[in-house]
Amino acid sequence: MSTVVVGGGIAGVSCAYHLAKAGVRDVVLVEKGELTSGSTHHAAGLVTQFNPSPTMMRFRRYSVQLYEELGVFEAVGSLRIASSPESFLELRRGVSRAHAIGLDAELVGPEEARALLPQITPASLHGAVWMPGDGYVDPHIATYAVADAARELGVAIRTRTLVTGIDVRDGRVTAVETEHGPIEAELVVNAAGMWAPRVAEMVGAFVCSIPVDHQHVALHAVEGHELPHDTPCFRDTDNLVYGKAESGGVNFGGYEPNPVSRWEDGVPWEHGAQALPPDHERFAQLMAGAVRRFPFLDDAGLLALVCHPDAMTPDGNPLLGPMPGVEGFWMAAGLSLNGFGGAGGLGKALAELVTEGAAEVDVQPYRPWRFGGPYRDSSFAAAGAREVYKYYYRLRYPYDVSEAGRPKRLSPLYARTEALGAVFGTKNGWERPDWFRPGQEARRAGEDQRLVGWAKPIWFDRAAVEHAAIRERAGILDMTSFGKLELSELDVLERVCGARIDRPVRSVAYTQLLDDRGRIVGDVTVTRLAEDRFRVVTGAGAVDSDRGFLELHGARVTDVSDDYAVIGLWGPAVRGVLEDFPFRTAKEIDVDGVRVLAQRMTYVGEYGYELYVRPDDAGRVWDHLMETLNPEPVGYVALDSLRIEKGYRYFGTDLTASDTPFDSGLGFAVAKDKWLELDRTPPTVLRTLLVGGEDYLTLYGGEAVHRGGEVIGRVRSAAYGFTVRRNVALAKIPSDLADGDAVEVDVMGDLLPAVVAATDLVSR
Repeated sequence: MSTVVVGGGIAGVSCAYHLAKAGVRDVVLVEKGELTSGSTHHAAGLVTQFNPSPTMMRFRRYSVQLYEELGVFEAVGSLRIASSPESFLELRRGVSRAHAIGLDAELVGPEEARALLPQITPASLHGAVWMPGDGYVDPHIATYAVADAARELGVAIRTRTLVTGIDVRDGRVTAVETEHGPIEAELVVNAAGMWAPRVAEMVGAFVCSIPVDHQHVALHAVEGHELPHDTPCFRDTDNLVYGKAESGGVNFGGYEPNPVSRWEDGVPWEHGAQALPPDHERFAQLMAGAVRRFPFLDDAGLLALVCHPDAMTPDGNPLLGPMPGVEGFWMAAGLSLNGFGGAGGLGKALAELVTEGAAEVDVQPYRPWRFGGPYRDSSFAAAGAREVYKYYYRLRYPYDVSEAGRPKRLSPLYARTEALGAVFGTKNGWERPDWFRPGQEARRAGEDQRLVGWAKPIWFDRAAVEHAAIRERAGILDMTSFGKLELSELDVLERVCGARIDRPVRSVAYTQLLDDRGRIVGDVTVTRLAEDRFRVVTGAGAVDSDRGFLELHGARVTDVSDDYAVIGLWGPAVRGVLEDFPFRTAKEIDVDGVRVLAQRMTYVGEYGYELYVRPDDAGRVWDHLMETLNPEPVGYVALDSLRIEKGYRYFGTDLTASDTPFDSGLGFAVAKDKWLELDRTPPTVLRTLLVGGEDYLTLYGGEAVHRGGEVIGRVRSAAYGFTVRRNVALAKIPSDLADGDAVEVDVMGDLLPAVVAATDLVSR
């Protein structure tokens, strides 16, 4: 039986090479055309390491090493240029984040930038990030070099071989059908690029990526302004362009703010290496941006303008890992503009997952089954993909909110919160209140932070009011977007949860979902509704990811997210308003004649409930609580401030697949007889920091933590704590640091004093 890799672009050959290198035998790669006949054919080939994602940054760093080992890498360095003060601050923030994960990135001023790249104009030049180890590859030479290295390890490569189907028997793959006959297989890797969703359909699986057109141009050399071979690669995000020197001229492309998607329901098999008709009018804005930075390009002759589609996922992350429900079927696609930079790391991680069960880096955000529900609507998925493309270079402030495809999913309480002046954010298609403007018309949030730039957010004062309401009186939240999964398999839950789940009916367990190494891949509550019925409650954005994880471990899961509205009710004044019962238990109670499942849980550290109610009854329950208690309507912005003061962790930032419960400060959530092999005295642990003074800081997460002139850790998440009137951060730092110890946090290039503090800042 063979392992079959489907797709002969840079991702496919990288997967084949790394699988063989890891000891997998009988690897066969099949490609319907020639190698590099998809998006790889038209790639510019730039390989730069600087990236907002720690995992993708590591993927890119490894890719550079791989191409260097194969002798196909041109190490000319790269400059990421800031053409505005706002972008320069973003670069300073990015350098802090890079240093926090051990990547060497150098911030340079305008004069240094021009010394490295003399051809750029000093106009609107505010500085750059210099990465001397960056460079580029020739896409064809590099792909064939990786393919040749794979062949030397025994990989068979079959081109001009179209896959026509994949056989599945008893829930696992058995063969790949091709136009030239079947290939028996026990493992299939779908690295088919923009065709990956169609290949996944062959086994009944759904994955989400949408082709978005990308354009780049080759320009003739301009006499007197020829670019030497060793000219650094460049990116000027304000001007939306990237490029490299080529034959004395420039090859550059970019990311328009008005991108075009196509083939939203599937890419035709016959499409291959051919380019699409270019859109000169749409490209003109990129040409104008290039001329602003390189004025002499106004006189350059055009060699060719190339348009080609690239596969984009709605969150800009790859699709990597096994698919639930089809044993032996794996994904390695959806690179989303991270092509040659991401492909080396992608292949390496895929091989590690297959052979060792885990990757060296955190690839949990890349789970290929993470898109469900609303993303099966191709128009909604395409809107998300276009938005990711739009902001690939355009500065997006941390508090800005997605505007793509909205509104998509409305809570039964939407009209109530709308009438109260909600400013709606979005998560997994749900419209949900981020904050309120009482007495004003409701609206959808979007690029709100752009109005003020790197400054105190526009909702700051209102968030303080909502925060204080829950700490001092009572607040009410529409939390219908919670993901809700039901299953009956206690044995599966006991196997994958850190906490003990076999508890009395109506018990609520707070727990992490753990992989085979005891690393955190989910953060949930599990309510035992009956002896053989359990409800897993998770975040709106994690519901499909958690469902797939449980299914991979043998559970039959039903998503009941739409079956229940959820009302959060918390604060000192809540006590005595509804029936009381013990914390972390659930009980059916009567609220104005409506039977409601109430759970005594809190994400804010105050007395209160999560109330689960049928959609038709949700408005009645909400109205009764508003009339009886007169609570303050509260949104998710205040929720973040409330939870961080209590040291409550947020999955995806504070808790990742690089962490265990013990180094995350969650040892209390692990049953004493479970996961005995985990290190209960880890070298680093997630701690609370108080940063700076009372004034608001542009502290968002990812920043480097310093002590004694060295980087010792990284901020995971941060928010302003309105009760303690301080900037609060959760950071992974050495475990030998004690409460009161001083450290420093690099906030946009400034080392600001911070102190290690108790986890719970507002205990009473």
